[in-house]
Amino acid sequence: MKNNALKDVRLVFDSDCDTMFYQAKWNHWKPKKGGRHSIQAVYHYVDLLARNGVDTFAVNPNGQRAYYPSKAIPRHIEGYKRGDERFIYGHILGQPMTQDHLKSYLEDMNHWLDRYLDLEEAGVDWLAETAKACRRRGIRPWLTIRMNDMHGANSFAGSFMNAPLLAEERYRLRGVPLNSKEDPTHHMQALNFEKREVRDYMMRLIREVVEDYDYEGMELDWTRTAYCCNPVASPQATATITAWHRDIRALTRKQGRKNGRPYPLGLRIPGCLDFLKNVGLDVRGMAREGIVDFVAPTTTWQMSWDQPVDQWKAELGERVAILGVVEAGPNWIPGYFPKTKQRQFIRYLAASPAMMRGAAASKLALGADALETFNLFCTDKWEEAGCDYTALRNLSDIDFLRGKPKFYTLPTGPAVWSQPYFDYPEPMPAVLEPQCQRAFRIPMVAEPARPGTTLTVQAVVEGTDNIPDIGVSMNGSWPSFKGTRTRKLLAPIGRMTEHVPEYSAFNYTFPAGLIRNGWNEFVIANGSWKQASQAERKGNSVTVVSLELAVGN
Repeated sequence: MKNNALKDVRLVFDSDCDTMFYQAKWNHWKPKKGGRHSIQAVYHYVDLLARNGVDTFAVNPNGQRAYYPSKAIPRHIEGYKRGDERFIYGHILGQPMTQDHLKSYLEDMNHWLDRYLDLEEAGVDWLAETAKACRRRGIRPWLTIRMNDMHGANSFAGSFMNAPLLAEERYRLRGVPLNSKEDPTHHMQALNFEKREVRDYMMRLIREVVEDYDYEGMELDWTRTAYCCNPVASPQATATITAWHRDIRALTRKQGRKNGRPYPLGLRIPGCLDFLKNVGLDVRGMAREGIVDFVAPTTTWQMSWDQPVDQWKAELGERVAILGVVEAGPNWIPGYFPKTKQRQFIRYLAASPAMMRGAAASKLALGADALETFNLFCTDKWEEAGCDYTALRNLSDIDFLRGKPKFYTLPTGPAVWSQPYFDYPEPMPAVLEPQCQRAFRIPMVAEPARPGTTLTVQAVVEGTDNIPDIGVSMNGSWPSFKGTRTRKLLAPIGRMTEHVPEYSAFNYTFPAGLIRNGWNEFVIANGSWKQASQAERKGNSVTVVSLELAVGN
């Protein structure tokens, strides 16, 4: 990378606008019972990141409204009175809730909003204090701006999270569905950046946080949501959006000169760079022109294990850094608690050091210039375990990762949350008929030659009965059909130790020395030969829902 603005950036920790306002059960500072929220929560959290090797903290100050005491755009707590449930009603219109769920939801939302009010009434600007806390601990303070957040999509005019512009149809996108047979969804009817009023609204926010706060880098987050213009965006609309980003670049350059240090600007985006141009985001054009210093391609919530970081580096050039993003979940395969017979829709990656190391390794092995984490803080709300912040230490050091236990897998569908076509396509599930095979590529780091270090490859399939023989080959090795059947997860988290009952898993062992640095190919084959008729083919097919790997002794 030939960009001095990012030469010392190795690990960026992204936060939401409410990360330090959660009712966290694990690693956050909490007031005494009955006490008010305090700025100590911010200093405690930054200290936690500093102790665990984070060098850059990207702080999100906004949704469609400001979540800090802005003078430029409306705030999310504008008009809110402590404990006022009526303030929240407009936000939850259309959400099916039982009376018990509604009661609990309103209590939680009131507590959450009250925390912002606690700081405001104390005269504390938490966004300014976060920058001070970072300076105190030698962490670079960055900003990450949500460009088109739609958390208030249930009610354009009623949700306290929405910009006033969203209530007017003329400022919204048409919500064109990808499949014309489907109805538009509210989440697609986001703010339309072809409208000058929308761009001006967001620019007021961006100008304020750049010029009035002591930050030194900024990420424009187009993953919330990816929609910018009505598809398919015209060349004129795309040029308008590029010019607007150019204006933001001029603003950050000016601030950098004022500060006497670089002020890098980048994009966090879904992984399909070509598809983004349909909504006016010409990432390649902005990279060529030098508008952006870095790009952080990712997938919604689940890890983007197989994104071609090496390809993007070649396309975007040496001057643009690629940040490998470590997301909240390994994929959308649920976990299971055998003792309580409960399932969970996602396995939290941040609660497993092995998962975190594998996620980082998958990016660094393809040449990612640095790492960025996102949504890891959501794990702190999980009853079972919180985010293991100690696993962040040395996470961006590829040599440190070698020889450590690691977990790899691939993205899966159908996703609980996703942006189809914008997100890089998930390779799982895969249906294999008799005599059919499928190749999957996973980036990994090569391991040191140590006796006893092995790679366990686990094929997770649908069903429990009459499963045909499954063969696995790695990097051209002779296939093995001797899989050991199991329900056990390769990376258990607390009491979550198994796959759900409707899945079966088969483990295959390979020498860790077969792992190549970079892309590794795994071929899964259906070993059944029974396909004399269509009925036999169907009866002897197998659906592979996940391919999971564990490196260890």
